[in-house]
Amino acid sequence: MAIQEAFTSVAVDNLHSALVWYERLMGRQPDMIPNDNEAVWKLSGKAWLYIIGDAQRAGKTLITLIVDDLDGHVAEFNERGISFKFVEKDSKIYRRVVVTDPEGNTFQFTELTSQDNQA
Repeated sequence: MAIQEAFTSVAVDNLHSALVWYERLMGRQPDMIPNDNEAVWKLSGKAWLYIIGDAQRAGKTLITLIVDDLDGHVAEFNERGISFKFVEKDSKIYRRVVVTDPEGNTFQFTELTSQDNQA
């Protein structure tokens, strides 16, 4: 079974208020707004992130994004006023920054530091 594309959803209570924060996180407006209840950003290749208004599931998402330049992301977060927490569990394997949206959804921006862990 081959996966050809990934759409990852983040449930938010109020799409319109969350949209402002997510535009700051992404550094740009959504790539697509398919309807009144979703906003979509293309992350890379065939990886997409969308926020969806869904009050019952809001605030319960955990997403890990593997990045190639964690320091660059940290600099951008600082420029955009995005709060984050630096977590370093094993600096020989990875470095991680945790960002939580206003509703409690969590993003782990992770840089692999060991060549053995990179696909």
